[in-house]
Amino acid sequence: MRTRTGVVVGQYAALLAYLVFLAFPLLWLLSTAFKSPRELGSAHPSWIPSQPTLANFRQAFDEQPLLRAGLNSLLAALAAAVIAVLLATPMAYVMARRRTLLSRAATGWVVVSQAFPFVLVIIPLFLVLKNLRLIDSLPGLVMVYVVWALPFALWMLVGYVRAVPVELEEAAAVDGAGRLRTLVSVTAPLLAPGIVATGLFAFVTAWNEFFFALVLLKTPERQTLPVVLTHFIGAEGVADLGPLAAAAFLATLPSLIVFALVQRRITGGLLAGAVKS
Repeated sequence: MRTRTGVVVGQYAALLAYLVFLAFPLLWLLSTAFKSPRELGSAHPSWIPSQPTLANFRQAFDEQPLLRAGLNSLLAALAAAVIAVLLATPMAYVMARRRTLLSRAATGWVVVSQAFPFVLVIIPLFLVLKNLRLIDSLPGLVMVYVVWALPFALWMLVGYVRAVPVELEEAAAVDGAGRLRTLVSVTAPLLAPGIVATGLFAFVTAWNEFFFALVLLKTPERQTLPVVLTHFIGAEGVADLGPLAAAAFLATLPSLIVFALVQRRITGGLLAGAVKS
């Protein structure tokens, strides 16, 4: 009995340490965002600002076009998530239901493609977008985000499709429903938690992405939020810490809000993908 209690206490202690590890950057960011320049330069910094101020937020909005950059990021992330899910859902259905050599090879390629570094693919992507005249445009960036998110979306949705009992589709076929009707009316509603989870991960990935946006977008009016955040760092590498922390904290809020709103669907989707019929 004592051994079991010790194991439980150890598990909770490890979980608490993990939560502290995850929460530390956000708490430090929040604390820094409300500190005055005098406190930021103090030799003995404290967690709680002695005189909280909103000056860093005002300065951040005055120095950089955060609203416009946030709108660009929102449009690119939403478009990429929706398109990736719309493309991945029927593809994952075929890969899960038709277990041929070709589908297995496609699944293996999806997994391997996740190991490709950004630097390896940026030059071919740049040349393709240049030929399509999509350099320095949000549609071109959305296309890149869709291509980058599609393998992961496929990998996730294949597991969700396999968790749906085949007997339901066979019953629909007996009633005269075709493949497309079965996918839309029978399978897709059961995949709703998985689709939400997949779309959310695609959205967060595109929202936080920096490298592709930095290379492909040159016009300041089209730059996304992660790129604009780098403008708070001077030419000599000295960061304007207060406004940078304020802007970075605001940039994390959309992801946190979306996660909080769809938390139950995310949990259900992840569990659904881990169970096979």
